[in-house]
Amino acid sequence: MLNQKLQQKLLQKLSPQQILLMKLLQIPTIALEQRIKQEIEENPALEDTDEQEEVDNEEFKDEISEDENEISEEYNEKDDEFDLNDYIDDDDIPSYKLNANNTSPDEDRKEIPFASGISFHDMLISQLGLRVLNENEYLIGLNIIGNLDDAGYLSRNLDAMVDDLAFTQNITINIEEILNVLKIIQEFDPAGIGARNLQECLMLQLQRKDNNDKAIKLAFHIIERYFNEFTKKHYDKIIKKANITEDELKAAINEILKLNPKPGNSLSETSKTNQYILPDFIIYNNDGILELSLNTKNTPELRLNRSYLNMLVAYSKNKKNKQKKDAFMFVKQKIDSAKWFIDAIRQRQNTLYITMKAIMDYQEEYFLTDDETRLKPMILKDIAEIVNLDISTVSRVANSKYVQTPFGTFLLKTFFSESMQKENGEEVSTREIKKILSDCINIENKNKPLTDELLTGILKEKGYNIARRTVAKYREQLNIPVARLRKEL
Repeated sequence: MLNQKLQQKLLQKLSPQQILLMKLLQIPTIALEQRIKQEIEENPALEDTDEQEEVDNEEFKDEISEDENEISEEYNEKDDEFDLNDYIDDDDIPSYKLNANNTSPDEDRKEIPFASGISFHDMLISQLGLRVLNENEYLIGLNIIGNLDDAGYLSRNLDAMVDDLAFTQNITINIEEILNVLKIIQEFDPAGIGARNLQECLMLQLQRKDNNDKAIKLAFHIIERYFNEFTKKHYDKIIKKANITEDELKAAINEILKLNPKPGNSLSETSKTNQYILPDFIIYNNDGILELSLNTKNTPELRLNRSYLNMLVAYSKNKKNKQKKDAFMFVKQKIDSAKWFIDAIRQRQNTLYITMKAIMDYQEEYFLTDDETRLKPMILKDIAEIVNLDISTVSRVANSKYVQTPFGTFLLKTFFSESMQKENGEEVSTREIKKILSDCINIENKNKPLTDELLTGILKEKGYNIARRTVAKYREQLNIPVARLRKEL
């Protein structure tokens, strides 16, 4: 049975300009240049100029003054309303380049460098081509190399590879043939390539070393026979089962620690694009006074294309037929879009600056001293209230942005942390607790590493009354393993 009813709904719809601004806020400086170049390519009414030229706006004003009334009467719908002064009053030099505390004028705009190179898999294929193989063996080799992950491991099941080659290459082979070619690939550089697990990877590397060396020989024996005990650091069991001394075990472990658990990385790193951290903000310490600079030296300088402004004036006087009117509306739409983009860039830079300024002022003691214990508890809401922006906006600013300080470059979101209360009632940042944990573990006796329970006791002695499970959580967030796995001989 169908029913009819009235229902009220309150919907919030974002304008295209707001959506554009939100997207631009998320983009770090290192990606902004590419985004602007993309917009310039798509919109001919937008241009990038290194040397600013003065535009005589008065000549445009004189030309359009007598026609302005006629234009507004003919295009009186909302979508068609326009004022040519809106397009020509803007200074050619964008305001986001005129903000105080920006980079100094002697800093050149530089292209971000990138490395080039052949891929990790191509390097292995080139080694495959140097071997004497028949057609089937070469195809098997290509399939094996194609199934290696970035670390250099073969994770695909051999049975599945037999099926793959049958379907894709129409060749019938068995697992033995794949194993024969795999052994050849495992002889490639770097050592350890083509292993199916960590144990095999380490053994492949040790096999290439001097077998007459006692420590290397023992290291191979330990990995082959006592790998499970080794990974769990059950050194007492290894000493007992292998009937060796502690010094002999130490020497063997030293050899194992020289091995690469991810041999593929040594190849893939050479082929990957170098990642450069380009800070979005720069903080200076000027004799105890903090100064903030927004990094805009790689931001192209934008303005409206003069040719399009001329066309807008010309078409506004000659709209006698549909073709002319369509041309007029096309040019107007492109100029409007260019203005929106320039305005969005301006708003982005302003929002970034005021947000970072609030963070800098909030954490002033830390930025002056580089003392993590001076970091105040700070969440997104704290900054949002200061700058009178939505929490989501502050989150977009903090995401993927870097700030350069006198003592290093940091990801902005690392300065945000929850708070906890000490026994004396003082509010402290959770990052301060993590710093104390890290310091305690760095100076611990590696023969008897501190357990989470002992770390909890140390923190309680310092006035931080937190549970052991919280200590374990903070330790994991610091990527520090449990005490048993930190043990050394």
